[in-house]
Amino acid sequence: MYAYKDQPDGIFPSVCSLDCPDQCGLLIHKKNGKIIKVEGDPDHPVTRGSICNKVRNISERLYDKKRLSYPMKRVGKKGEGQFERITWEEALQMITSRWKKLIETEGPESILPYSYYGNMGVLNSESMDRRFFYKLGSSQLDRKICQSAGEAGYRYTMGDSKGTNPEETIHAKLIVFWGVNAVSTNMHQVVLAQKARKNGAKIVVIDVHENQTGKMADWFIQIKPGTDAALALGMMHILFAENAVDQFFLEKYTVGYEELRKHVVQYDPETVAAITGVSVEDLYSLARLYGTTSPSFIRIGNGLQHHDNGGMCIRTISCLPALTGQWLKQGGGAIKANSGYLAFDSEALQRPDFLQHKAARRINMNQIGQALTELERPVKSMFVYSTNPAVVAPEGNKVRKGLEREDLFLVVHDLFLTETAKYADIVLPASSSYENTDFFTSYWHHFIQIQQPVIQPYGEAKSNVEVFRLLAKEMGFEEPEFRETDAEMINRALDFPENPFIEKINYEALLEKQFMRADVKPILPGKLSTPSGKIELYSEKMKADGYPPLPTYIPIKQDEELPYIFIPAPNHNFLNSTFSNNEKHTQLEKKARLYMNIEDAKASGIEDEQEVRVWNSRGECRLTVSVGRQVLPGVVVSQGLWADVPGTKQLVNSLTPDRLSDMGGGAVFFSGRVNVAKV
Repeated sequence: MYAYKDQPDGIFPSVCSLDCPDQCGLLIHKKNGKIIKVEGDPDHPVTRGSICNKVRNISERLYDKKRLSYPMKRVGKKGEGQFERITWEEALQMITSRWKKLIETEGPESILPYSYYGNMGVLNSESMDRRFFYKLGSSQLDRKICQSAGEAGYRYTMGDSKGTNPEETIHAKLIVFWGVNAVSTNMHQVVLAQKARKNGAKIVVIDVHENQTGKMADWFIQIKPGTDAALALGMMHILFAENAVDQFFLEKYTVGYEELRKHVVQYDPETVAAITGVSVEDLYSLARLYGTTSPSFIRIGNGLQHHDNGGMCIRTISCLPALTGQWLKQGGGAIKANSGYLAFDSEALQRPDFLQHKAARRINMNQIGQALTELERPVKSMFVYSTNPAVVAPEGNKVRKGLEREDLFLVVHDLFLTETAKYADIVLPASSSYENTDFFTSYWHHFIQIQQPVIQPYGEAKSNVEVFRLLAKEMGFEEPEFRETDAEMINRALDFPENPFIEKINYEALLEKQFMRADVKPILPGKLSTPSGKIELYSEKMKADGYPPLPTYIPIKQDEELPYIFIPAPNHNFLNSTFSNNEKHTQLEKKARLYMNIEDAKASGIEDEQEVRVWNSRGECRLTVSVGRQVLPGVVVSQGLWADVPGTKQLVNSLTPDRLSDMGGGAVFFSGRVNVAKV
């Protein structure tokens, strides 16, 4: 049998590589060696053949005329985007010779990798690259831009990134989407919720913005940004006061429920209503609905953790299922993330033991603007791959100021000449996931999937894995780990006795089956990985770490005396900055918008569809306003990270703060303030 990439015609199995919890199984249709159609794999037990527009139109991106096909070096000024073609041999030699000089004169910590999960393939996001930069001794990157605050908060309560099996949520009678626009970011959870609804379930959506998910709810509850912990505590107050808790469950499976009972007395309905903007009547209705409906399931969203209090917010909401004993009900409980079920041997894959200088400095990726402009020992070279910090990172103007430095030797490995790549000294063409061998682990469902290359590499494009193999050879790294094949690395990662759920999954089995379900058991009854082995409503570890040991509402910071909290949320047709430069997807999304309350608009003389200026001390944007009641007064919401098109000002992360969340070192994209006026 020939490899898929060598067969010009046919239908071949694949997997979506986007940073999305659904991680769909795909079928790729090829003719004359090119992808002509992408559809969902109907045999995948969770995604069952349905896919989103983003991946349905992926061929528009893969064959975009703007895609990079060969290495280039800069010939113009930084940011101008003027380059000339060079060979891979020249590029590798230029990069490594510059790095060798920097290591000699400035030390290896003058070099910094900068990456995230633009490609969710495990090998291409966290294998050979990590080995390389550990061996190099570079500054190390804390990759904290997305999940870290929520993961930290959830871990204090539940011990690990494990929750409800999403397939079982069809049995729930109450489904709460809390701070997640699931229609756009977790569509198959919506499909499962709709099946549950046909069986009598009620769908509640709690959010700051009445987005597409809010519109499909049976009940949409609009809340002030950053007050979700207060709402959860108000629910707990009523559940305890009305004896709507599961006493048996609390005694057997939790610690601290009596302390929590006394603690939430202060979160009475009147106090909570004033904080959250949710009426006393609605608060009682919500708490009673949750307390009397079983099974009940909460899908905890990512947006909640992008506040100053994001970790505590997730920690607080994750206590709710314990109060009514939902973890023992089929389809009950919660999902923040399920990645713990599919844990693999990351140390064997990444080899942190290669780092000789264990105290090498660590730089939080959310503060890359500070790192490039303010560090006493400045970063002198950066290698960027699988992300686009000029658009994605907070304090965008500070980031771009740092990228403009003539003394910063910048290398970017990407599919396109991104906003970041325009500042690069060397640009390298990246292969897409459809040109790579890799394996994928969902952070929502329980399947591990394999990707075999289904098309030939585009031009001279190379994968992250291949590039770092070549760089290691050029640097003279002699360890055999830098010559391991993709298959060897996959088996190394999956040979992980510490996770018995995946003991039957390996490279050869995946080749045969394409996707394999982990042998997952419910988290309860059983021992959790918290210090007590139980759900920790009161956490001694939090106290030792300097946090309140009980769930607590802590207001977000008011960083400027400006009238609006600004929420730069995701949109339907992009994934962060991915697709924002592809014509098909921008046509689907139409234009960059700002959602504003009708009362605020009237007071400012702003009318629907006008262009407005949005600004604070960090920068400004120009967006088209949508006036209505989708947001509360004092709140404005944008959607999507739009490309930096000449003649526009739509880079919303020019406005976002780069301070860090309460725990986990996460980003606080949603806690900045702005002003708005018509242009």
